[in-house]
Amino acid sequence: MTRSPALTDPDPPGSTRHRVVIVGAGFGGLFAAKALRRADVDVTVVDRTNHHLFQPLLYQMATGILAEGDIAPPVRDVLRRQRNTSVMLGDVEAIDLDARRLTVDTVGLRSTLAYDTLILATGADQSYFGHPEFARYAPGMKTIDHALELRGRIFGAFEMAEREPDPTLRRVWLTFVVVGAGPTGVELAGQIAELAHRSLHRNFRRIDPLTETRIVLLDALETILASFPEPLQRRAARRLERMGVEIHLGAMVTGVDARGIDISAEDPQLRRIEAATKIWAAGVEASALGRMVADAAGASVDRAGRVEVEPDCTLPGHSEVFVVGDLMALDRLPGLAQVAIQSGRHAARTIVRRLDGDATARPFRYRDRGTMATISRFEAIASIGRLRVSGFVGWLMWLAVHLFALTGFKNRVAVLSNWTIAFLGHGRPQRTITTQQVFARQASEAQVAAVTRGAAAFTHRDDS
Repeated sequence: MTRSPALTDPDPPGSTRHRVVIVGAGFGGLFAAKALRRADVDVTVVDRTNHHLFQPLLYQMATGILAEGDIAPPVRDVLRRQRNTSVMLGDVEAIDLDARRLTVDTVGLRSTLAYDTLILATGADQSYFGHPEFARYAPGMKTIDHALELRGRIFGAFEMAEREPDPTLRRVWLTFVVVGAGPTGVELAGQIAELAHRSLHRNFRRIDPLTETRIVLLDALETILASFPEPLQRRAARRLERMGVEIHLGAMVTGVDARGIDISAEDPQLRRIEAATKIWAAGVEASALGRMVADAAGASVDRAGRVEVEPDCTLPGHSEVFVVGDLMALDRLPGLAQVAIQSGRHAARTIVRRLDGDATARPFRYRDRGTMATISRFEAIASIGRLRVSGFVGWLMWLAVHLFALTGFKNRVAVLSNWTIAFLGHGRPQRTITTQQVFARQASEAQVAAVTRGAAAFTHRDDS
């Protein structure tokens, strides 16, 4: 029997305390909840998944260094000691700002959730700049599902190349294109190069990943790592090129299909790259909840769908609603984890001050903690204020900062263990893939057929 959707009200009976609802268990939402652990409030955290994802290390999961549990602890476990906090799995379908109620859907079970203060921290999704059809063949890097799919595609490509007798098709399987030369794209390209040149050494009998793998990094801008100082950009580019990564800038993607990618480029040889594996790391847009609440409040959103907020991170006309992290547009702040963490804490501190009788609207002040990116094993760059660090010292700083930022002692131990195996040894501890992961949204047979159908076209191009 199919269960019909039910309408329930999960508010605790007899509760008279201030009710805070936090939508989103990313950096902004989780740190807001933690900051309220001793406050005289009832907190409910709502998220569509059951885990808190440490996105900065997602690319390492996609390339076989880390497991999903290493960077995605359960939200309930993280908040288990906070007696004033409960967790709800579900998607917010509607927001009634006047009644101060949310409608939440949990796999068909609908419920309403009342609040006195609302914190929206649902973050950002991948942006394909008006071409959502690209996602079918070029997955992004925003979720656990994305990383598992990419792991399947990356390792599956080497497996397919091993069994492919046609050298033209083998080149297609061993060509990897990363779109977007920001930190995520650079880190992915570097790790695929490490994987091919080091970790897969002597793993195959018919192919040589070291000499046959081609890695291409594309960006529509004229520079890589645009948020970093120019000297660090140049160092990163030189290191990637020494690792065999082709960098093509000022290259705008015009088409993506199963067999390759089309580019608007001056060089005719670059206008089409035949590649079975494409990865999209170019651009983000705010989650759909941003436009939903903006429409309800009559507020504005920017080009990326982020809500234009007041200086104290509140929704215009609704001081009881905070919008934080990647969902807010304020002072052109970057989409970094530290912005989400600090704005989430700011919202929590404001709530506590209001309950203490201080209604002063204090503006959010962001403290720049710097930015970092890894290029390869033992090589990273860091820009912290006026400090510029690169090479092995930058890599050690990157390790320490990210290890400290992980949530939970168990996760730190697991990550440190896997890093030791991957960086000091030759192996990748998390190379397991399944048939479902290899091509994820497409059946593996469909992908193989699509590449094979292009064999004649590839051969014709090579001959010409």
